[in-house]
Amino acid sequence: MSTAREPAAAPPAAEPGDADSARLAALGYETHFKRDMSLWANFSLGFTYLSPVVGVYALFAFSLATAGPPMIWAFVIAGVGQLLVALVFGEIVSQYPVSGGIYPWARRLWGRRWAWMSGWVYLFALLATIASVSYGAGPYAAAMLGFRPTATTTIVCALAILAVATLINLSGTRWLALAAIIGFAAELLGALAVGIWLLATERHHGLGVLFDGQGTGSGGSYAAAFLAASLIGIFQYYGFEACGDVAEEVRDPARRIPRAMRMTIYVGGAAATFVTLALVLSVADFGAVISGADADPVTTALTAAFGSGMVKVILGIVLISFVSCAMSLQAAASRLTYAYARDDMIVGSRVLARFSRARHVPPYALLLAAVLPAVLVIGSKLSADALTKIISFASLGIYLGFQMVVLAALRARLRGWRPAGHFTLGRWGLAVNIAALVYGVSAMVNMSWPRTPEAPWYDDYIVPLSGAVVIVLGLVYMAATRHYGRGDAPAGDAIPAAGRAAPATDPLTTP
Repeated sequence: MSTAREPAAAPPAAEPGDADSARLAALGYETHFKRDMSLWANFSLGFTYLSPVVGVYALFAFSLATAGPPMIWAFVIAGVGQLLVALVFGEIVSQYPVSGGIYPWARRLWGRRWAWMSGWVYLFALLATIASVSYGAGPYAAAMLGFRPTATTTIVCALAILAVATLINLSGTRWLALAAIIGFAAELLGALAVGIWLLATERHHGLGVLFDGQGTGSGGSYAAAFLAASLIGIFQYYGFEACGDVAEEVRDPARRIPRAMRMTIYVGGAAATFVTLALVLSVADFGAVISGADADPVTTALTAAFGSGMVKVILGIVLISFVSCAMSLQAAASRLTYAYARDDMIVGSRVLARFSRARHVPPYALLLAAVLPAVLVIGSKLSADALTKIISFASLGIYLGFQMVVLAALRARLRGWRPAGHFTLGRWGLAVNIAALVYGVSAMVNMSWPRTPEAPWYDDYIVPLSGAVVIVLGLVYMAATRHYGRGDAPAGDAIPAAGRAAPATDPLTTP
């Protein structure tokens, strides 16, 4: 059996009689993580990464101003699309419950090169998202503490959030799980309480308004406005993959992780939709939002419903949501980095694959997931525009990483792969896989579509350009270092031997 290289001076492996460790050993690995994460903790990790509060509060004003109240239907469309992706991921992680998520899944389904590039894109996206979530908390911290947000104070707040998230992650899986459950409970209860109170005290409209665009759209076409506003749904529904990133820290992962992924979509999507519904019906003047006179309808509605004193309490819950989201993102990024390093697929593998004997976490991989986002945040002091360009890639990169796995799964199915984990879709697998790919590609096209013709062309095309830059950098890295060929961990073995022959012209196909 092929075994991945282990770091020097690693702590003893899990008990040989443990069924989960035996299953992992059959896949070619030994684990040094502790399986301290329950189903609810695993779900909470995905929920806090998805973070309904962070996603809704960040994009509500833009979406409402762009397409009016019907923008809420974007949550339904994106929820169904991402559920298809989650079902495909569930089949994969059930058969391959290995830490790192996107990278090891693509490795088993396709091969080393495809997996390396999938992980590279996803890691860049995660690091950019950590920076954007931390930076985005600044205005809420300023409002809660009563000072005017400036570039400097926003950076300080972002660094503080990164520090707290890192300390929680460095404390070990048990503390990460506890913090995720606390974050989930605070965010869900806060979202429900705010939504119910808004509907009870500040409701200004009936449900019919959800079908009224309020005059938005240009040239008589509403479709373009809705597609732009639907980014709120596209940006909302990821995070469920984090449940699989920590597969070696979950008990009975082959059964529990697919369920936790689906729960993340159901509960997180329902919470986001409910909060959005309450906010939409609580906006007194849609015209003011659409014209820009009310640039922050969330704060306007909350202040009207709760008063300035209670709003600070709500903002405190929002900050907890931001910290929990950054913490979950960091956990995902560190496990991906560790998975790379364990297979000797990246510069600095010997260091990044090291484990803390006391905490059972990869401390240097975690520090990397803190330092690089901190550099991006600090760099905004020199050029906020540069940070914006980096962050523009974040969501596209996550979707691209997803679809590289979905495509790998489809290719593997067509070459004979039959999912063999505890969770399978049976005869519906191929249809769901194709539908997930169609949705994902459509979402990426929507994210990349140029919508600011008045801006310089490179700003209008910033999302696809940033994606192209990351991919080109990855190809240069691959050609210069050939790290993708190191290590002897299994690759491409999902496909039966008879179906493994690949076209020689495909540079990313060789296992």
